[in-house]
Order: sequence, then C-alpha cells, then structure tokens
Amino acid sequence: MDSGGRAIDALMAGPSARLQRALVVSMAVLLAALYLGAGGLIDDATDKAKRRSGQVKPAVVAAQPDGPAIAPAAHGGGFSTQVRLGFTSGDQWEPAIAADRLGHIYVLYAQYFGVPGCPECLSPTQVLTVSSDRGSTWSAPEPIQVEFEKGWDSQIAVDPVDGRTVWAAWLDKQKSDIVVARSNDFGANWTRWVVDDTNAGTDKPILAVRGQHVYVAYDHTQTNWVSYTHDGGETWRSVKTKSGGNGKLSWSLPGGGTVTPNGDVHFAWDGYEQSGNAKGPANIYVSSSRDGGATWSDQLLDVSGSPPDCSADLCGWAYLGAQPALASDAAGALYLLWNAGPLRPKGAPERMWFSRSTDRGTTWSAKVEVSTAPAGTNHAFPAIAAGAAGDVRIAWMDDRVGGGLWNTYYRSSTNGGGGWSAEQDVSTHDAGMPPYITSVGFEYPFGDYFEIDIDDEGTTHVINGQGLNYDSPGSIWYTRGD
Repeated sequence: MDSGGRAIDALMAGPSARLQRALVVSMAVLLAALYLGAGGLIDDATDKAKRRSGQVKPAVVAAQPDGPAIAPAAHGGGFSTQVRLGFTSGDQWEPAIAADRLGHIYVLYAQYFGVPGCPECLSPTQVLTVSSDRGSTWSAPEPIQVEFEKGWDSQIAVDPVDGRTVWAAWLDKQKSDIVVARSNDFGANWTRWVVDDTNAGTDKPILAVRGQHVYVAYDHTQTNWVSYTHDGGETWRSVKTKSGGNGKLSWSLPGGGTVTPNGDVHFAWDGYEQSGNAKGPANIYVSSSRDGGATWSDQLLDVSGSPPDCSADLCGWAYLGAQPALASDAAGALYLLWNAGPLRPKGAPERMWFSRSTDRGTTWSAKVEVSTAPAGTNHAFPAIAAGAAGDVRIAWMDDRVGGGLWNTYYRSSTNGGGGWSAEQDVSTHDAGMPPYITSVGFEYPFGDYFEIDIDDEGTTHVINGQGLNYDSPGSIWYTRGD
C-alpha cells in the first residue's frame, strides 16, 4: 500500500518473523480491547472472539442508531478510500451488493449482537443500506427481517431485465428456512416468501435472477437443492440437483450463480469429500439447467486439496478452502473464478484460478492463474461480476504482504479474460478506522465471502468484511472505482 507496508514486509522477513508476528497480533488484540472498552463495536472487550448467533447485547441495542454514510470520490483511474457501511455497534458479517440501472446500490448483510434501537431484533438480523446516488451517500441501515427469526447468509440481486426490481434471500429459522424477498420500490418495502421449509440445517444460499425467473440454490448437507419461480414469486418449486461425486461427498456448498439471457441457469459449488476437519479433497462443480430448473447436469471443473489450517484465527474447518464464484455477461458467456490448492501437501496455500465457457457451459477453457502474488501466498474468497460482452471483473483476498495481514485485490478484462488489467489493492487505511485495519493490510477476512457488482455506467462497486479474526470484532467496507 505505501512505504510503511514495505517496511513492515522487511521486518516480517527477518529471522524473528514468528516473534514479530506475535507482537503485531498482540498489539492488534490490545488495541481492539481498548477500542471495545471505549464504546466501539461491542460492550465488553472480553467478548472478542465470541461472535455467536443468538447473543443480543444490551449495549448494542441501546447504542445510538447510525445515520447516513458518505463515501469519498474515486481516485483518478483507481478506487475510492474505503468507507464503513452498516451499524458501527455489534458485528457486520458477509455483505452482499447489487446495482440497478437507476443509480441505486444495495448492500445487505447479517448484523450480530443485536440491532441499535430494535429490542425485538435477534442475532443475526438482515440489515439493508441503500445509496440512491451511485455510492456517494448511503441511507441509515435498517433491518428488513424483524418479523422473522434470525437471518444468515445475505444475498441481493437486481433483475437485469427491468433494471430496477430488487430480490434478496437469506437463511432463517435456525437455518432451516429459505427466505426470498422482492422489493418494487428500491428497498423501501418487501414481499417475502418462505420458499422451502426444510426442518433441517441448510447453508450458502445463492440467488440468481432474470425477469420473472428467480432461483436460489442452497446446500442440504451432502446435496444441493434449488428453489425457483417462473412467475415472479407467486409460486415456488424445490428440486434436488445432481449431487456429483457419485455419492462420495460429505458436504456441498454453493458459491455462485447466474441466469444467462437465453434462460439457462448455472450454479457453481464445492463438494468436500470429508467434513469435520476437511482433510479430504474439495471438488469444484458447475451445475446447469437448460429447462427452467426441472433437470440438472453437473460438470467437474477442478479438484483442490484440503483447506489450509486457520485454527489460530478461530475459523471453521473449511474457511480458507476452495470456493467458486460465477457470472455471465450480456452475450451469455460464463466466467468462473475459484481458489484451489494442490492435493499434496495437505493444507498448502491455495491460488486463484479463472476459466470461461462460451457454449452454454458445455466446455470450459483451461484454467489460468490471475494473481501475481508470490508462491506460498494464501488466496481465498473469490468475487466476480460481468457486464457487456467480454466485460468481466474479479476480486479476491490474499496475504502476500506478509505478517499474516490480508488485502483485497481487483482486476478487470475487456475481452472475456483473454487479458487482464494490472492488479489494484482496493484495501485502504485512513484515520479513525478500527485497529485491525492497518496501513499494510487488515488482520483477517471477516466473512466466508464478499461481493462486487457493476453499475450501468461501468463503475465497479465492492463490499467486503475485515476483522481481527474469524469471530470478532469485524465490520464491512465499501469502495468503488474503474
């Protein structure tokens, strides 16, 4: 990021790198504790590393509700300094973003520890903030889910046909209900449906929309399911897609989805051959339906080794594991971005890969690396968006700066991935940011994914989570640029 970053890199490269890393982490923890104790994210510094659903903190509920946010203008040829969105009390987790064709940008996320000014809101609750001027200013965050139970795994999308209808999805009722919502007035009011009441645990809903056709994919342990409507939400059907792996998978997690202009629908997902400690390989699949969701076919695109160990940062078993993101452009070309590592040694750092299909997902180009980070760099959390024919934008997080710190990187292509722009680090530091965000990078990715989107003027909008570790504290940050 700056000369300070190079100085830290040199420090971390010395023979006492482990000690230096420990000192950096200890200082970050101390600063976070002081920040929390001073009335920052949560009411008690002892609550760090304890982000758990269901815990509603009285100090968060009693906190002053946040007002509108202002985002700096983009730098010439680059991205704006990132600005914090959402509430500044509690934890903000796994944000989703979508742009319409009338200047609105929507961010939906899960708010943990309670919602300021909402004693009836549970933890987590789905919270929405909207910009009506292409990301320059943002509305005060508001819950859209109060009458439901808890809400995980935010998804939001704008119908590419009319360019204005907004769709959202999340998990509810202890992650056993799949909820889909629609707004016809720029997020002011919502119509909601429970499209599948599974009475069992689900995970990773992925939303894909085109006109009256809306699909949401989600995992049901070993298998993937899709709920869909062809009448704008009035009626819904749920089907099980082919599970891949000849029944050998122990966990399946959707990671991206799209509906192409001709009506084909595609979802990308990863299938783990062993859950628990995730010691087995992870398979990257794309599932496709060319008959409106009635039948599905699977295609195996890659096989990754088991995920790197991140227990020191309190993460779950597959947090840094293989994960795909999927998009399509206006011509119907498909683009897949994913992180994957070698089968041996187990838990090795993973790279970021890209492939495309121009024949409705029948065949895919040979995978290529899109990151210039040196060998041994951890890569995770792919994000992708596509616009006009050949216009594809990608982003991911990696720890190339050293010292265990992470940044978010971005590239774009105007020829369908045949060539890429130079990498841009869109993570920025400014005075007043939480102590886990430094001039070199942030302590840890906060959430299993983040998202990017492209507005009708060609601007890229990025929303991502940054925190002290996997658990807490953490917050979400927005930037925009070319």
